[in-house]
Amino acid sequence: MTDYLYKTTVHNTDGLDGVAYVEGDRGLAVVTSNPLKDTPGTNPEELFGLSITTCLNATIQSLLRGRGYTYKSRVSADVEMRRESKEVGYYFQVTITASIEELDLSEAERLIDAAEKRCPVAKLTKGSSTVTVQTVPYTS
Repeated sequence: MTDYLYKTTVHNTDGLDGVAYVEGDRGLAVVTSNPLKDTPGTNPEELFGLSITTCLNATIQSLLRGRGYTYKSRVSADVEMRRESKEVGYYFQVTITASIEELDLSEAERLIDAAEKRCPVAKLTKGSSTVTVQTVPYTS
């Protein structure tokens, strides 16, 4: 018997210039490339942005459904690669914005805060000084 609901194993043997892939039946392979070069592929910044926005928005939508709402929500992320120092290297500065239609800003903020506490990806960055989540008005 396992303790987990879902498990995936992902491999990367090429670093930024190659292919990363998901083990198993899904057959997902992702071409990776250095974001500072003009070559096809994705990079850690984009993959993290996809991960956090998808997970956080799915959690927001789950909380909305639990309250009987069918409102739309949107989560966006700006992921900037910045140089910390030559000795230490780089870091990501991440600004996440989230919004929910029909809710006033204070109610949306409470729900988004609750979602941030429940979202598994957001839990990975909890307490990080380089990740912020902001509630903004919903626009279509």
